[in-house]
Amino acid sequence: MDPVISIENLSVSFQTGSGLVQAVRGISYKLNPGEILGIVGESGSGKSVSSMSILRLLPDTARISDESKIIFGGRNLVSISRKEMREIRGGQIAMIFQDPMSSINPLIPVGKQVGEMISQHQHEKSRGEIQKEVLELFRKVRIPEPEKRIKCYPHEFSGGMRQRVMIAMALANHPKLLIADEPTTALDVTIQDQILKQLRELRREYGTSVIFITHDLAVVAELCDRVEVMYGGLILEEAPIDELFEHPSHPYTMGLMAAIPDLERPRSLPLYPIPGSPPDMTNPPKGCPFQPRCPYARRICASRVPDFISVSEQHASRCFLLDPDAPQDEKNPFKYRKS
Repeated sequence: MDPVISIENLSVSFQTGSGLVQAVRGISYKLNPGEILGIVGESGSGKSVSSMSILRLLPDTARISDESKIIFGGRNLVSISRKEMREIRGGQIAMIFQDPMSSINPLIPVGKQVGEMISQHQHEKSRGEIQKEVLELFRKVRIPEPEKRIKCYPHEFSGGMRQRVMIAMALANHPKLLIADEPTTALDVTIQDQILKQLRELRREYGTSVIFITHDLAVVAELCDRVEVMYGGLILEEAPIDELFEHPSHPYTMGLMAAIPDLERPRSLPLYPIPGSPPDMTNPPKGCPFQPRCPYARRICASRVPDFISVSEQHASRCFLLDPDAPQDEKNPFKYRKS
């Protein structure tokens, strides 16, 4: 089974007044048909930059390295023309952004905006056919009274409803790949749950593959099939969702999990935030980017970035402590795990 998209050695940097920011540093992963892949990590880890690279929506100060490859439909999206990219963007690959109001025109009715997305990629359709499809999309994303709502402006919708409009717009041309960049962050828990259920239903109906970007591991656990954990512009761990939660195999992943609120936790016990701050990516660490914050760090961790070490067939982690030759002492959280 060929992957829907294959990211190979993707590196992205930004020229700023403070120097060159190395936002993404040689990441690679694949997404299979119908799969929901979660990309999780703190702000500044490179999650959104990597996804914006797929659609070539980076600012002029950004540069994707010559060695980078983003293979979609047999073509490298890094090297195709702007015209070819416009045909793919919104048609074969669509995106849902965190803030709908930054992506929806406040002066145009929402139904017309969704209709324009269809007409840009399906030129043969009449105005009546397009309006019929917009109404059907509004029903699918559960916008009530679609015949009435189709004429409303964005300010007349709640945050949750605006996000549903964004989902309708993203699905207008039945894309092969949907990128969702923290689409539930600004929503309350009830609406967030509805949006996640909707994404699962739409995946089942259309077979669309999804890249879901978030900092919330609890959301990842509910929605995703597989996870890439990013930090300091690198992927530090990758695993199927069940295995990641049962056997987290990087101290950073373990730290993220320890910070998740637990309703069964006694009130007297505090949450355990990860101490310290993310690295300065104008001068990224020579070794593991998590080393300055890691409670299990050894001398070797500061000297070079560890290679991926296989934990199981589909589970790998960049941690020297997983090496069979690593000391099996009290400072090794994986000391009882077989290599």
